[in-house]
Amino acid sequence: MKIGVALPIAEREGQQVEYDEIRALALQAEDEGLDSIWFYDHLLFRSQGEPTRGIWECWTLLSALAEATKRVELGTLVLCTAFRNPALLAKMAVTLDAVSKGRLILGLGAGWHQPEFDAFGLPFDHLAGRFEEALSIIVPLVREGKVNFEGKYYSAKECEMAPGNIRAGGPPILIGASRPRMLELTARHADLWNTCWLGPVAALAPRLAPLEEARQKVGREAGKPGVTVGVSVHILAAGEEVPAAVDRERVIVGTVEEVGQALYDYQQAGAVHLICALRENTSQAYTRLAQAAQYCRKL
Repeated sequence: MKIGVALPIAEREGQQVEYDEIRALALQAEDEGLDSIWFYDHLLFRSQGEPTRGIWECWTLLSALAEATKRVELGTLVLCTAFRNPALLAKMAVTLDAVSKGRLILGLGAGWHQPEFDAFGLPFDHLAGRFEEALSIIVPLVREGKVNFEGKYYSAKECEMAPGNIRAGGPPILIGASRPRMLELTARHADLWNTCWLGPVAALAPRLAPLEEARQKVGREAGKPGVTVGVSVHILAAGEEVPAAVDRERVIVGTVEEVGQALYDYQQAGAVHLICALRENTSQAYTRLAQAAQYCRKL
């Protein structure tokens, strides 16, 4: 099982995270042996009665860190297909996979936060239908290098990828989904499926059951798509007590060894990749996560 970390690219308590800090954490994750770094794809966060919360644009950071890093996989959790023309998105993915020498995990989703759609002038209707059409363009372009598609929302006529993929089948496609129609699309098209954000492994089984139903419905082979899980993690520093604000049912919390065991429990439950969202994005917290990952691998 691979273990990665979600990088902090959104504002925290009104303070933006500078690129130098993001880059330093990415390089630390790579140097200390984590398998992957992950990027959220949002344009802004806006809740009623609260100030707007900003976030850097996902693909720009992804491209920069594809050059800065050498080994870790680069995942999107998840790219909103409604933000970018799907044929262009496929072109971007094939290009970045080449730049990174085959390290991209192309995570895709339909989007859900209406304020960012409204603020940037993007249509928010028929998200599942738009996503299905986007997949009809992205999947064949990424995997086979060509598509001819005319839909209600998108089209890509006699479209080809040139230059083409540097690896057979292109980067793996991950879909983040939970509702029946989206899960059926996942079971039909994806290499990987993501569910998040969970704490201890007991929360995983109820999420797996609907995916299994979708897999059987479309006739996909057992074990496909592979299961990836976003987990919330807080690893205690030496002498630190569990913070009162931490909900043990929604956050994996404990010592390096206890968290390592909790990660291993996900491996035993069938997860092939974990994406850890740390409660504190500090260098010390990244070191503790790397130690927990090492402990997990030894079990």
